[in-house]
Amino acid sequence: WIRAQLRNPKLSSFVVMALRTVLLALCLGMAAAFTQHRLPTMAPRSASKTVTMETKADLVALAEKANPAIKYFDPLDLGSQSLWGTSEEATIGFLRHSEIKHGRIAMFAFVGFCAQSNGFTWPWAMQTDGTPFPEAGGVPGAQWDAISTAAKLQILGFIAIMEFWDEGAGKHYMKGGKPGDFPSFKDSEASFPHPVPLDLFDPFGFSKKKTEEQKAAGLVKEINNGRLAMIGIFGFLAESKIPGSVPALSGIIKPYAGDYMAPFESAFHIF
Repeated sequence: WIRAQLRNPKLSSFVVMALRTVLLALCLGMAAAFTQHRLPTMAPRSASKTVTMETKADLVALAEKANPAIKYFDPLDLGSQSLWGTSEEATIGFLRHSEIKHGRIAMFAFVGFCAQSNGFTWPWAMQTDGTPFPEAGGVPGAQWDAISTAAKLQILGFIAIMEFWDEGAGKHYMKGGKPGDFPSFKDSEASFPHPVPLDLFDPFGFSKKKTEEQKAAGLVKEINNGRLAMIGIFGFLAESKIPGSVPALSGIIKPYAGDYMAPFESAFHIF
C-alpha cells in the first residue's frame, strides 16, 4: 500500500518537500550548535518605546478624529469590558490591535482581489517544476483552489511565523505595547538565526523622519482605509457567491462556485 501511495505524484512531491524541510531544519540546528546566539526574550525592544495603556477616553478621542460625523460608536460596549480576566485597558489594546491588523489584511486582500480578477500575476513560474500561476477564469477564489497543497502550506506557514513574531518579539499590545506596532527584525530582544536586512513595516525607513503628529495623522488614515477595505472585500466575496447581492458590483465580479470557508476543500489530497 505504501509503495502504491508513493507512486502518487502529488504525494511523492509532498513527501520530497517535507523531507527537504526536515533536512534543512536539522542542518540549521546542527549549525546553531557551533554558533553563539542570544536566547529570545519577551523584553521590550527599548525603553524609549514604552507606551502607556490606552483608556476608553483615548478611544473616544480617536473616534472623533477618524469620523467626526459618527464619532464613538460601540453598541456592544466592548470598550468597557475586561476580557479573559484582564483589565479594561488590556482589552482596549487587544481591540485596537485587532482592528488595525484586520484593516491591513483587508487592504492587501482588496488590492489582490482586483489584481487577480484582471489577470495580473508575477511573470515567473509559481513552482520549481515550471507550473505557472493559475488563471482560473479571473476568479480569485478559484485561483486559490488551483494552487497545490504544498504552496498553500508555505503561505500559511509564513503567516504563522509572522504571527508568532508579532505576539512575542516585542512589548505586547495588551501589556503596554503600542497597538498596530510590528516588532522590528533588526532591533528586537528576540533574534532570527540569520540576518534580516529589512523590516516588514517601513523597510526603507521612509517614516523615520516624520513627526509624532504626522505619524498619528497617518494612523487615523490607515484605520479609515482599513475599515473601508474590510467593507470592500466582503462586498466582493458576497457578490461572487450571491450575484446581485451588491448591486454596484453586479456584472463586474465573476461568480465563484467554491467555498471560501473551506480553503483546503479542492486540494488537500495527501492520501
